[in-house]
Amino acid sequence: MTKKADPVDKVVEFASGAAVTPPIRRKGIYLLPNILTTGALFGGFYAVLSGFSGQYEWAAMAIFTAMVFDGLDGRVARMTNTQSDFGVQYDSLSDMVSFGVAPAVVAYGWGVSDLGKLGLAAAFVYASCAALRLARFNVQAELGDSKTFTGLPSPAAAALVAGFVWSTYEIESILALSIAGAVLTAVAGLLMVSNFKYPSFKEFDMRGRVPFIKILYIVMGFVIITIDPPRILFLLAVGFGFSAPLIWAWKKMTGLLSRKAS
Repeated sequence: MTKKADPVDKVVEFASGAAVTPPIRRKGIYLLPNILTTGALFGGFYAVLSGFSGQYEWAAMAIFTAMVFDGLDGRVARMTNTQSDFGVQYDSLSDMVSFGVAPAVVAYGWGVSDLGKLGLAAAFVYASCAALRLARFNVQAELGDSKTFTGLPSPAAAALVAGFVWSTYEIESILALSIAGAVLTAVAGLLMVSNFKYPSFKEFDMRGRVPFIKILYIVMGFVIITIDPPRILFLLAVGFGFSAPLIWAWKKMTGLLSRKAS
């Protein structure tokens, strides 16, 4: 019959300096943020399936829905102190599906494929740049500035492509429209791997008190979006996506003019 260890003997053993086996900790993952990440992953998966079946409106809406879940999972993890290395890697893989593969597949099926190999190249440029952007972000996450992103974030690039498809899916396919879609898809990909600085909005405090007028601005923003969601969301994505290059060009131009004046 095995004799149970006496607690007093354990105390004496610890005091004498003998090795004590630490208790085994069970490994697990945090449920809430990873459920939200799974929702974003499902949005990208559904967008791919909808793109294959020609339902481009539903595909674009699924990508924007994935953006909502992707924006929530990180904030919820920080608010509830449930960040983990597993969550970081899972979120990155989800982003690759929802904002890397899905927009490229949807754009290609929507009309970029009409350009043949050029359309295939534009879609691949976007998907490969999304993978490179996410890899660079993971490597530089601890070294980068939390207030800015280097390169266009993949959700914003996906909004550019999905917003364009959603805004034009009812228009009869013509060569000029296919060319515009291919150019926008490739440019969105290249912006992701650029060195332009974009605001991250991670410092936005959702738990603190804000003036009442800010809540009114948010409500009015939702009202404006509901007037024409495809085109308004697309215009917002265009404004955010091309803001950094325009600011860079403006600074270069003003700096050149000031040197000439002096």
